[in-house]
Amino acid sequence: MDRAVIDRMLDESETWAVVGLGNNPWRTAYSIAQELQERGKRIVPIHPSADGELTVLGELVYPTLADVPFPIDVVDVFRRSEAAGEFADQAVAVGAKGVWFQMGVVDEDAFRRTTEAGVPMVMDVCPSQQWFYRERRRA
Repeated sequence: MDRAVIDRMLDESETWAVVGLGNNPWRTAYSIAQELQERGKRIVPIHPSADGELTVLGELVYPTLADVPFPIDVVDVFRRSEAAGEFADQAVAVGAKGVWFQMGVVDEDAFRRTTEAGVPMVMDVCPSQQWFYRERRRA
């Protein structure tokens, strides 16, 4: 967990693709995406069952990262560890500036591949908690 990488993603990244985000407000991906929006970030829901018409939190859902027609700063992954690595690879392929694996999502091989490709990555970390800790330190 590199504090400088975390801070740079939280402070400088504007467009966050949220992999696994659907319309269920009881899911963690939904509440984190909602907080990202509240903090001024643009979210891009990524869900493989998207048909091009579905929206989540007012944003069009795309079935894959490759389908997004504009640049992505961070790919935030809400998938099981065994399925997460493919999204890190896709993030590198589409030119994302960072990859964020949520709490409990760990794939050391994906971390190695992603960082060796020059794309910063954090793993097993929640952006909401990081904002909370930063705000407490500053208070």
